Formats: sequence, C-alpha cells, structure tokens
Amino acid sequence: MSAEPVSVVLAKKQRFDREADRRSADFHEEVFDLEARGEWIVHRVPEDHVSVSTKYGLSKKIPRSHLWHHKSCGQCGHIPGYSTSIFWLMRKLGYDYDDPRDQTSCTAWNYYASATSNPAAQAAVALRNFAAAYETGFYPLIHCGTSYGHYKDVRRELLGHPELRHEVRKVLEKLGKPMVMPEEIVHYSEWIHALRDEIAARQVRDFSNIAVSIHPACHYYKLVEGDAIFDPDIYGGQRTAVVTGIATALGADVRSYSTWFDCCGFGFRHILVQRDFTRSFATTRKLEVMKEEANPDVVLTHDTGCVTALDKSQFAARAQGHDVDVPVMSEAQFAALAMGAHPYKVCQLHWHSANYRPLLEKMGIDWRQAWAEFEAQLEDLRDGGKEFITWDDVEA
Repeated sequence: MSAEPVSVVLAKKQRFDREADRRSADFHEEVFDLEARGEWIVHRVPEDHVSVSTKYGLSKKIPRSHLWHHKSCGQCGHIPGYSTSIFWLMRKLGYDYDDPRDQTSCTAWNYYASATSNPAAQAAVALRNFAAAYETGFYPLIHCGTSYGHYKDVRRELLGHPELRHEVRKVLEKLGKPMVMPEEIVHYSEWIHALRDEIAARQVRDFSNIAVSIHPACHYYKLVEGDAIFDPDIYGGQRTAVVTGIATALGADVRSYSTWFDCCGFGFRHILVQRDFTRSFATTRKLEVMKEEANPDVVLTHDTGCVTALDKSQFAARAQGHDVDVPVMSEAQFAALAMGAHPYKVCQLHWHSANYRPLLEKMGIDWRQAWAEFEAQLEDLRDGGKEFITWDDVEA
C-alpha cells in the first residue's frame, strides 16, 4: 500500500491540531466577554469555593456552599436514596442549600434519545433553569451526569452561535427570565471530590476492607471532556478523578478492570429502543468483567442512568443464567454510609435490585435492625401519627 501524499498527512495533522486546540481551550474568557457585551449575565461562583484541575490543566472553581440543587428526574423517580444522600451530606457538613420547587427537567432525553426537540428549545430550558437559580442567589449544582454533559454542550453551542443566543433570548423574554450563564457548570460528584477530605474527616465506619470498582459516567467526562476533573495523583491523570478520589479518601480498596472506559449500557437511546442490548451489555461487558478481574464488594458510579443500568440489569440477567449479584450505588450513598447515614432512612437501599446486605454486614451495619427502625417510622406515617419524616426522625 502506498503512503499518503505529504499534503494529505499535513492536512490531517492541521485538523487534529485544531480539534485539540478547541477541546483544550479555556471557555471562561468567551463567557465573560459576552457578559461585557450585554448578551447575558454571568453567575459567579461563591467566594467559598475549592479550585481543582481539569483534564487539560485548567482551574475549575467548585463552590462549597449556598447551592441550588438541580435534581435528577431518574434519581427522584426510582433511586431516591441517591438524591437524599447528597442532601444529607451537605447538611451534615453544615453547608446551606436550596431545594427548588420550580426546577424543570433538562429535557436531555429529547436531546440524546428521541431527537424530537431543537437546539433553541434545549438551550432555553438550560438557561431557564440557570436563571431560576440566579434569582434565588444560590449557585446551581447539577445532580444528573446527563444534565451536566448536556448543559456543557449547550454552553459550547451558545458560545459559538450568535443566532442561537438570539433565539434563546426571545424564549426567555416570553418567560420573563434573564439570560444567565454560570461561571462554572458543576456536577455534584465534583462537589464530593472537592470536599472529600472533609467527608473523610467525619467518617465513622471503617471501609478499609471494602473492595470497590468504579464506573466513570460517559456523560460526565466524555462530553466536553476538557471541563471534567482529572488529578495526576489518581491514575496518573489518565482517568477522571471523581468517584475514585472519594473512595480512596475513605480508605476503600479501589480495583481496576479492563472495560472501565466502556458505557454502562444505558446509552439513553439503547434503554428506550434496545433494552435487551442495555441489559446484556451492562451484565456481560461491565459487571461480569468486574467480577472476574476485580471481584468488588460494591460498584460505585455517579450518574442516574449508570446506577440504573448496572443495578437493575442484574435482575433481568438472572433469567438468562447470569447471576452476578454485585451491589451498585452512587458514591454519594457510599460517602453517606461512611459518615454514619442510615441505610434505609437516608440511602434508601431497599430501592436497589442487587443484594446489598452482605456489603452492609461487611461495613459493620446491622441491616435487620436498621430495617426494623425504618419500618417503625413507616407505621407512624400509615397510622397518621406523622405527616412526613423529618430531619430529626432521620437522625434518631
């Protein structure tokens, strides 16, 4: 086979260099330039923040407190202990936050799965939520990895296309909302990573005998990957540092496996139109490989879809003789358990499909007693003795 002409090789290199420059570019200057030109308001990160390093060495500010929780529809719908663990951690560490009632879905289901929306509508939803946070004075913290990745895509498109900004501005004017872009788009797992030492300082359960495998969420670090947190002390800076950072800080034995880079199988469109593919991929390509190569006590991840696919797929796979039975949870639940959170009142592990009870026993948690405590509170609700479970009830 003959070699390519030099002109073709040079053209490919130039395209590669342009793409590398785009991916590693610092977007902050453009964001603030548009504010100076009157196109939008930049919501500044609060002064109480931690600076971390992103993939290409840029600095990213992660606020500690005064956070507006952009919740996840999937978490609230079928993994409620995911969200409550995030709230519990923040309260235990003494940081204030706002749990808004007027947040809308990010509509990334349309963006990734069905292609039934359009760029202006998608971007308007994002900026509508950013404006809602800005109006409260609290800074947005994104719970869902897909919302987080989608919003970073929206930011990139708005920076590059003035006609899109014009369309979005018209929509927001009808809503009576200002055009707002956060200085940083922050995922909750970045908050946990930035505060991992504070969390570890409040640890009350010994996790040194807990083996952990990590699934890094695609929508966190593969979309606009230059804005994800990397650390040279974690995998030599070759994998994202979130999740692994907190697991290590809590003393767990983090074990790698060969298919760590692969999707969990959820894929958004897959889970809608090829659910059997999702279930089989999650089981054979991820969970069974983890089991064979790392044999973890628990799999940790940081996105709604990833917990869903890796946990729920195990139930379906048993029908085909694949009985992996490895518990799966978010690192927020794992960190909360380390700090003494109740496995049912806070982490709500009874919503999970895979058998988590041996893990709780290894953590030194009497799950039978914990379940009895939880059921006693439910009886109070059924009998009308309580209208809802309060913070004091959770801590009792």
